Order: sequence, then C-alpha cells, then structure tokens
Amino acid sequence: MDFLKLIQSLDELLYEIMSWLIFYPVTLWRTLTKPLTMMTYSESELGDPAARQYTDTLSPPLFLLLTIALTHAAELSLVGQDELVTGKTGLSAFVSDDSSLILVRVAFFSIFPLIMAARLVRARHVKLDRGPLKAPFYSQCYVTAPFAMMVSGASILMRMDGVWAVAGFALLVFALLWFGTLQIFWFAHHLGSGYWRAAGHASRAMVEALLLFTIVSQLFR
Repeated sequence: MDFLKLIQSLDELLYEIMSWLIFYPVTLWRTLTKPLTMMTYSESELGDPAARQYTDTLSPPLFLLLTIALTHAAELSLVGQDELVTGKTGLSAFVSDDSSLILVRVAFFSIFPLIMAARLVRARHVKLDRGPLKAPFYSQCYVTAPFAMMVSGASILMRMDGVWAVAGFALLVFALLWFGTLQIFWFAHHLGSGYWRAAGHASRAMVEALLLFTIVSQLFR
C-alpha cells in the first residue's frame, strides 16, 4: 500500500513539474504584459478552495522561485559562478552550492513583496498579522519575479566588458522605474487614493526594501 502511494505521489510530482513547461511561459507573458491584472488575479485566487487556486498559472511564490533559478542558469552559462559560492567570507560560507545560492536569492528578492505588503497593511490601518499580509504578498511576488529577472540580467551584463556593462546599467535603471511605477498604481488602487499619496507609500516601501536588501547582501560579502 505504501509503495502504491509512493508511485501515485511520483505521478503527481512528475505531472506538476512537466506542467511548468506550459504554465511558466504563460505566467511570465501575462505578468509582463498585464502586471496589475495579474496582481488582482492573484488576490482573487486566494479566495478559492486550495485545489482550485492558480489552475491556469503558476502560484506567485513558485513563479518567483523558478524565475530566479532560470536566471541563475543563464548566469552560469554566460559569466560563470557567483562569488557567493566561491567566496568564504561572511555568511557566504554557508552558501556552498547552486541550490543554496538560489534559496538565498529567493530570500533576498522576497524582501520586496514582504515590505510592499506590510506597507499596504499599515496604510490601511489594519493589524499586521499573517491574514491580511498574505494576499498582497502573493500579488507582489508576481511582479517581483520579472523585476528579479531584470536585476539579475543587469548584474550579468555589468560583469561583462564595454557596451554590455552600459546596457546592464540601463536595464537596472529600467527595472527600478518599471517596478516603482507599478507600485504607485498598485497602492493607488488598493488605498483608493490619489497618485501622489500612493507615490509616497510606494517610495517609502521601495527605500525600506532596497535598504534592507543592501544590508542583508553585505552580510554575505
């Protein structure tokens, strides 16, 4: 009986993993072309039974994880291993392989949806706990994934010479502007406020997230 359950579990796991070949590109395309719609979609999906959530896309945290894994694969093929794996200073001593590096990067980039979600909850004057935090965190994971892809891509380009480094810096600036602009529209929609007030909340959250991201990153250098 246990062996049959194991076989069934492997069947489900194989189907789930292979389905990513279809639903990852679908989720990426929708997020790039209609990011705010996807953020609204994410929150509405959490109201469905667990078995019916995100049936035509990847769940936001999984989407973020796979995006970072794919950008790491691109990094390995283009510029080689990151110094966090090869270096042994600071907390990088605990990053010994690609899997641990991917998990660390997921944690780094998850700072952005966490801080944005927390800022929205506080702006609504709602008690900050797991309940009201989950929906905005999930919706933010959708747009954080392409943001992480662009930032990682910029980092790869800036490790190259000449015009590629300039292109990497331009991509980094574009990523920050794209992500920041989305936050203004997102806060305005959820708070029912004007764009100036929304820009204030978005800017504060962005600064907090970037500051925390930088501080945590330095612990690994």
